[in-house]
Amino acid sequence: MLKDITLGQYFPGNSFIHRLDPRTKILIIIAYVVLVFMVQNFIGYAALALFLALCVGVSGISPKYLIRGLKPILVFIVFTGLFNLFLTPGETVWSFGILKITREGIRFAAFMVLRLIFLILGTSLLTLTTSPIALTDGLERLLAPFKKIHLPSHEIAMMMTIALRFIPTLLDETDKIMKAQSARGASIDSGSIFARAKAMVPILIPLFVSAFRRADELATAMECRCYRGGEGRTRLYKLKYGAVDALGWVYMAVLAAAIIFINIYFGSF
Repeated sequence: MLKDITLGQYFPGNSFIHRLDPRTKILIIIAYVVLVFMVQNFIGYAALALFLALCVGVSGISPKYLIRGLKPILVFIVFTGLFNLFLTPGETVWSFGILKITREGIRFAAFMVLRLIFLILGTSLLTLTTSPIALTDGLERLLAPFKKIHLPSHEIAMMMTIALRFIPTLLDETDKIMKAQSARGASIDSGSIFARAKAMVPILIPLFVSAFRRADELATAMECRCYRGGEGRTRLYKLKYGAVDALGWVYMAVLAAAIIFINIYFGSF
């Protein structure tokens, strides 16, 4: 299950999406998230699915690997769907005791599930095609205008990127600890919910110790390299917009126009 989490992973490549400027990818994913919440009907979600499928195909990332990233939060997605299915008021189509399903509940539950799936797949594609260093540089450049109000843009970008970068590392560490505990006879996947929660204590304690140790090692390494924040910092590779970025914005503009047209012409159904 832990190996199925794709957030924070990076796959090197030379595809069209890999070559996009990180600032372009960050802004496009923000626009993509806005469009996900703007969609009012299933035709709009079909357009989003087509756009996402095109991006996955161009990126060279395996669709199976990307979809596998949904498994760790599948329970949350199902719970969200059922919560909206049974608790949304409207025209009743089925009822049993205190439980009832409404026409509006079916539609709203489907929308919520689709939104979660599209959000997870889109953000995962961003981290899979953008290196941590490029992501840091892109975030810092986008936050640079806020320096006028004394916002530490470099430090914020660095913390966000380090957090993303350490997700796969901590997952690997958790997997090793779980295997070590299982080899010692610990029962993690069996028993009641309370028994499983109690069995997680021998895993969480060494995981926290390992996380603090890695944080200390990272701080020491940064100190040894004379890291002092963003002031006076230079870069080997400077970010530059190119033709691929313009083409990426054209694709995004086409998607936005399509979603707006679908919302106006077909409405909400």
